[in-house]
Parts: sequence; structure tokens; C-alpha cells
Amino acid sequence: MKCAKCGSTLDDGALFCGQCGAVVGVSYAKPTHGAEFPEMPAGVPPAAGTPAAKGLVERVMAILRDPHGEWEVIAGEPTTAASIYGHYAAPLAAIGAVAMFIGQVAFGTPVPLIGIVRAGIVAGLAAAITMFALSMASVLALTLIVNGLAPRFGGQRDALRALKVAAYSYTPAWLAGVLHVAPALSGLMLVASLYGLYLLLVGLPVLMRCPKPQALGYALCVVACAVVLSLLLGALTTCVAGVGPDYFG
Repeated sequence: MKCAKCGSTLDDGALFCGQCGAVVGVSYAKPTHGAEFPEMPAGVPPAAGTPAAKGLVERVMAILRDPHGEWEVIAGEPTTAASIYGHYAAPLAAIGAVAMFIGQVAFGTPVPLIGIVRAGIVAGLAAAITMFALSMASVLALTLIVNGLAPRFGGQRDALRALKVAAYSYTPAWLAGVLHVAPALSGLMLVASLYGLYLLLVGLPVLMRCPKPQALGYALCVVACAVVLSLLLGALTTCVAGVGPDYFG
């Protein structure tokens, strides 16, 4: 067999010419699929079977209705810190900030011996932005606490898992932020706070892999820090808004 390009004699079964390099056998541009490299069926994604992160509403409903089962799902769910902050924490934290703005500007805040005091748009906006920023900062702070305390209670440090614990535990409190529209209903936020603490208690052993006998002490330490964070958040927001959140988150 000779090369069609330069006429050199080729060995039987040669794929290219040793003189000019011309391809004379199977084209490299269109390889055939043999038994060793089967062709991927059309329409099948390469990551088929990999669990995808749930949507915001689906995750909220799941963590509230079945925290034990949902923490297990969250533990094995591939995600990133940016996704948790941007697609979950930020939208939920904004609920309370928007509600506070509406409540203070449109409805006002009852003040003893004075009556209803309404904030101006600029002051209300400043309070809302401050509350939102501090809420997001509290997630980061609680994440650092959860991750930092893990080894003390037999757990394993994992920044992403610690962020999951912090962010998803805040869910009830963030939802209850809508009550800022009517400051008189703020006492109901305590119920949301207690359920958020319950989510934290359930999630710590699953996410941070601490032994069950030490899980309670771990959770109580984190809860104590969370209470301090909540009081700090309320105090700082009060400095700007004249009223602040008195709930966990």
C-alpha cells in the first residue's frame, strides 16, 4: 500500500505516512466508538444522578416540616458558600429588613407617652439596610463559632458544613421577620426563635459529625453564642432604627 500524497510505501495497517505524515487510516477527527469507549446516549447529562440543590421554597418547607430528614439531605448536598449566601440567606434575611422599613415608615412604632412615631424614608431605609447587613454578618459569625467549637466536642471542622448549620437554622427567624410590619406582634418572634434553636440542636450532630453524647453540650455552647449575637444585632439595629429585632436571627 502506498501513500496517496507522497507515494511512499506503507506498512499494512498503518494509520499515517511515516514520510509526509498524511493520515491514511482511521481519521482522528471522527473516531469510532468501540466497546472500550461507548458513545454517551443523547440527552443524558454527564452528572446524571448527582443530587442538585433544592430551590428556596422547597428547602424552607422541607427544613421546617422534617428537620431530621432534611439535615441528612443537606449534609450530602453539593453546594458552595456563595450559593448558600446568595440563593438562601440573602433572600430570607431581606424579609425582615423590608418588613421593618414598611412598618416604620408606613405604620410607625408605638412609643409610650408619645404615641405612634413614623420614621422618614431615609431613616427607615438606613435601618433596613443595617438590619440586613447585620443579619448576614451574624451568619458568618455563627459559622465561625460552629466550626471553631467542633473539635472541642469530638466533631470535625468543615467550614461549608458549619455555614449550612448556621444559615438553615436561621430559617424560622428570618421568616418571622415579616412581623416587623406590625411591631405589636414582635412577641410572636420568640416562637420562631425557639424553633430555630431546635433546628440547630438537630443539625449539629449530623453536619459537624460530633458524637451524640457530646452533641448537647456542643449545641448549648453554640446556642449561648447565638443569643449573644441576637442581642448584639438588636442593639446595633436599635442604634440606627430606634427599634431592633429581639429574636434569634
